[in-house]
Amino acid sequence: MKLKNKVALVTGASKGIGAAIAKYFAAEGAKVVVNYASSKEGAENVVKAITANGGTAIAVQGDVAKEADVNRLFEETKNTFGTLDILVNNAGIYQFEPIEQVSAGTFHQQFNTNVWGPILTIQAALKLFGTRGGNIINISSGASNMPMATGSVYSASKAALDAITVALSKELGGNNVRINSLLPGSVETEGTHTSGIMGSDFEAKLVANTPLGRMGQPDDIAKAAVFLASDEAAWVTGEKLAVSGGIYGF
Repeated sequence: MKLKNKVALVTGASKGIGAAIAKYFAAEGAKVVVNYASSKEGAENVVKAITANGGTAIAVQGDVAKEADVNRLFEETKNTFGTLDILVNNAGIYQFEPIEQVSAGTFHQQFNTNVWGPILTIQAALKLFGTRGGNIINISSGASNMPMATGSVYSASKAALDAITVALSKELGGNNVRINSLLPGSVETEGTHTSGIMGSDFEAKLVANTPLGRMGQPDDIAKAAVFLASDEAAWVTGEKLAVSGGIYGF
C-alpha cells in the first residue's frame, strides 16, 4: 500500500496508460479521480474495476485544454475527497503528418492538450496541495528527445512538457512539490490498435529497435508511475524517466 490515504487525479484515464495508472494507484491504496474527455463508458468501467477490487474512485468529465472544465474537475475532486496529493497529466493527443500538411488546427489541438492542459491542471493542483506539498507526474514520450519523421509537432509538444517539468522542479521544490516526466516508448493501447500500428510493418520495426524485444504494455508504465508517486521516490524531482524497453536509451 505505497499510496495509502493519498488522493490522486489521473487525466485521460478512461483507457490505455491512464486507465492502468488509475488501477495501479488504487491497488496501492490511493483514492482516484478518473478523468475523461469523451469516453464516459470507459471511465466508468475503470471505476467499476477499481471498486470491485476494494478501491475508491470517481469518474469526472473534463477537457483539460478548457479552463472551465479544469476548474470543475478540481472542484469535484475537492468536494469528494477534500484534498489532492498526486496529479498525473496523462491526457494527450498525437497527429503524425508530413510538415507540408501541418495546419494551425492540428498544431493548436496538440499543444492545447499536451502543453496548455498540464499548465492548467498544475495551477489548479497547487491550490489543493496547499502548504504540505504534493506530487506531479507528466506523461511525456521518448519522442521528446528522439523525434520521428512526421512527428515534429507532437514531439515538440512533449519536449515543451519536459521543459515545464524541469523548470517547475526548481520553482516548486521549496514548496515540497515534486514533479517528474515519465517517457514511455512504444506501448500497445487502444490507440495503437485503432490507428493500425499493431500488426503492421511499423510495429515490427518498433519491436526490432527495442532492446527488450516487445511492445510495452500500459502496466509497464503504471508500475513506474507508482514508484514516482510513492515515498520511494522522495529524492527524485525534475527527472525524465524513460520506460521504453530501451528504445529510447539516452
